[in-house]
Amino acid sequence: MDEKKAALVQELETEAAELMRQIRAETDIQKKKKLIVKRDSVQRKLTAVRNNRRISRETKRDLVAYSFIAPNFIGFAVFTLVPIVFAFVLAFMNWDGSNAISFVGLENFKRMPQDTFFLAAFKNTILYVLGTVPLTMIVSLALAIVLNQKIRARGFFRTVAFFPYVASLAAITAVWSMIFHPSKGPVNYILYSLFKVPQDQLPKWFSGGLVLFTLVLFSVWKYMGYYMVIYLAGLQGISAELYEAGSLDGANTWQKFRYITWPQLRSTTFFVVVMLTINCFKVYDIAVMLAGGGDGKLSTSATVLVYYIYQNAFNYWDLGYSSAIAMVLFILVLIVTLIQFRYEKKLEA
Repeated sequence: MDEKKAALVQELETEAAELMRQIRAETDIQKKKKLIVKRDSVQRKLTAVRNNRRISRETKRDLVAYSFIAPNFIGFAVFTLVPIVFAFVLAFMNWDGSNAISFVGLENFKRMPQDTFFLAAFKNTILYVLGTVPLTMIVSLALAIVLNQKIRARGFFRTVAFFPYVASLAAITAVWSMIFHPSKGPVNYILYSLFKVPQDQLPKWFSGGLVLFTLVLFSVWKYMGYYMVIYLAGLQGISAELYEAGSLDGANTWQKFRYITWPQLRSTTFFVVVMLTINCFKVYDIAVMLAGGGDGKLSTSATVLVYYIYQNAFNYWDLGYSSAIAMVLFILVLIVTLIQFRYEKKLEA
């Protein structure tokens, strides 16, 4: 046993000495750093062997750290990672949840161009994203700029703006359903009484072509407070000296916003746009609760991709096709996010 230990010590010492020689001879900084890390690892093994320790102190520390990470990672792997991988595989299968799974290749994806409901859901989701993201960003930024000024009752107005985000979705959708009710709602009553819109021409906010407009308005109203808080944090991080310098140079309010506020908020805006885009592509609960009616079923004009995924999976039990639609949604979100990251990197260059 001692002979084996002595041989191992000799081998590690030789390796450490060789690495030290290479470190001294190497001129490339990056390569030198890698060699230093490798030599440190060999030195730890050498110390552990000399002290008759099976594992080094650094390895013990790593194991302790991994033990704290393990519960969360196991939960993530079991409930998120494994289902995602299974969904990828299932996109190329045909399965109803009870019979045997059969491989169908790209057949699930080939069905989509001929599927009227999928095309409607895809179109509605894109329109919803295009309408909600810029409007929410503009409104939340405007609110943040106004409520960042020294005005009376500023805290109260901040709370009021943030309230829709923390309020119960079921409660506020019920309120909106009453406000925009086609015959009993105050909005249509005002249109009928003040603007003399004929009763048979009053808008039906939750059906037809107006339903997406209503969903966008509701989403902007609900989420503007949350992103207002993010913009407020960004605004308070801008140095007041920049505005003082702008005032000395004769800059007006618009010029201060264009040349000081907006450039300084670029990273904040990038975060807001990315998060907003991802959340809008995942829209489901707002559409179902606001436009779903009593049975929670959406019409073709209000169907979104996540709702159609759910419908195919748990109403029709076409799990392969629903997984294929989920993959399309995943790829769509991934492409949009990568474009945003690339654009941000281009601006920084």
